[in-house]
Amino acid sequence: MILKNIPWQINTLIIMNKPLTENEYKLKMQRRKEVQEQRLAQMKDDKGLIVVHTGNGKGKTTAALGMVIRSLGHGYKVAIVQFIKGAWLPAEKEVLEKWSNQLEFYAMGEGFTWETQDRERDILMANKAWEKAKNFIINPEYKLVLLDEINIALKLGYLNLEEVLNTLAEKPEDNHVILTGRGAKSELVEMADLVTEMKLIKHPFKEQGIKAQAGIEF
Repeated sequence: MILKNIPWQINTLIIMNKPLTENEYKLKMQRRKEVQEQRLAQMKDDKGLIVVHTGNGKGKTTAALGMVIRSLGHGYKVAIVQFIKGAWLPAEKEVLEKWSNQLEFYAMGEGFTWETQDRERDILMANKAWEKAKNFIINPEYKLVLLDEINIALKLGYLNLEEVLNTLAEKPEDNHVILTGRGAKSELVEMADLVTEMKLIKHPFKEQGIKAQAGIEF
């Protein structure tokens, strides 16, 4: 039905966006299902993924921990190595203790670089964390390994990028590795199977001067 005294562009929009009938909706969903089934039929077999969470926005570690929980729920063995945030007592570690028979959790850093103010010490701790992480990455028993804030350690030159890439290339075929932290190296992004960039829109610390909140930041 064309409404009088309304521009033709709006009339067209009203007609185009009219609610679907039950039969029209059912046909639309059937077509969508067929397309999805065709796509799935063309997919490859399972593969262990290299996953990178980077960007200036919040949520990189939080998203990775969601994958950790999924893996634990499937009964897989998981390892977490934190490269920077070790000086904090992560609430996540307290919660994840209930999966201690499946999970190895190592907070190897000593805090943010502006707190430690000791580059040589930071490099030493980052490399200790990397030695621990390498053992998990190449161990087929650990289905998922989370290297939290390793991107920052690589960005600051604390770790040898080539060694990290070579170790990732040697991981068991079916195992997953997640690397978090802002400023991910382009070589790592190129190698990864899944890369997500968290974009900062607003932050309460910057806009409102609100400090880190329990349950949100830690």
